[in-house]
Amino acid sequence: MAEKIAKEMFQPAHVQDAEAEKISRPSLTFLQDSWLRVRKNKAALVSLIVLGVIIIMAIFGQYFSPNLGPNRSVNYQDTPYASLPPKVPGFDNMPFWNGQQNIGGQDVDVYKQKNVKEGTYYWLGSDTLGRDQFARIWAGTRVSLIIAVVAALCDLVIGVAYGMISGFVGGRTDNIMQRILEVISAIPNLVVVILMLLILDPGIMSIIIAIAMTSWITMARVVRGQVLKLKDQEFVLASLTLGESMPKILVKHLLPNVSGVIIINVMFSIPSAIFFEAFLSFIGLGLPAPTASLGTLINDGYKTLQVLPYMVLYPSVVLCVIMIAFNLIADGLRDAFDPKMRD
Repeated sequence: MAEKIAKEMFQPAHVQDAEAEKISRPSLTFLQDSWLRVRKNKAALVSLIVLGVIIIMAIFGQYFSPNLGPNRSVNYQDTPYASLPPKVPGFDNMPFWNGQQNIGGQDVDVYKQKNVKEGTYYWLGSDTLGRDQFARIWAGTRVSLIIAVVAALCDLVIGVAYGMISGFVGGRTDNIMQRILEVISAIPNLVVVILMLLILDPGIMSIIIAIAMTSWITMARVVRGQVLKLKDQEFVLASLTLGESMPKILVKHLLPNVSGVIIINVMFSIPSAIFFEAFLSFIGLGLPAPTASLGTLINDGYKTLQVLPYMVLYPSVVLCVIMIAFNLIADGLRDAFDPKMRD
């Protein structure tokens, strides 16, 4: 050890300078460095996996149901098998999945009571019209995710474009655009949504338009603030000096520098849109029957909460898991894109 230290001390000056100038870590791009920090966030990684499983089940989950054949949809009503509790083969001794229900203080096998044919199982039970809850929950999850993602894309396009133009142009244009934002934000979201749903026919498109009409305001303000900080930087001034047009500067120079903030806000806006759609469906302003979404399923289950608690329990669990996963992923991305969090 002493020989090694002595050898380092008596090295020539140019060798010592070369050693001092060696890069201690490999050169990484911004996205590579961000991904390394996301990987260190265990909660974000687990949430990403859970969200991936939910998305796969939302696409294909309804086809795994043993009660939906090629000629049956998720809205198929098998009324003799209405209000059946969850039953999973192999879990006959486990509560909540053994097909039993407490009636009059006694556990009763509802499947035997209703003479359900052997081999028929409803993994998450059936509703009051005999529809398979397992298939409807995943079909409703797909509808809720579609509404949220499309609304978030509208939020992304409108909010980013509005905020970048307002912040970069500045002056009177910025003042006028910000006053318009203040007028729109002064109107409660629920009032705007109700008015839009009265004008448009109830359905997925009307809810998407209603949510997208006001959800972009936060994105526009955040992007404007970031552009105001960046537009006086040297690389922007150099582009202006070289005669580049405003659209090219916005897209080529400013947009990549605010992409981290944009991605984070989009990740936060998706669970907000899912919850807002569920809220609208719960109060009766959402999707018309028999279309399933997480909100309509929770609304239907709420009506029979004391008798059939599983009808509200399972869609509520899926909704909570989706919102928690999106928020944890957004937290992980926020830490990853924050240059102050670098090691």
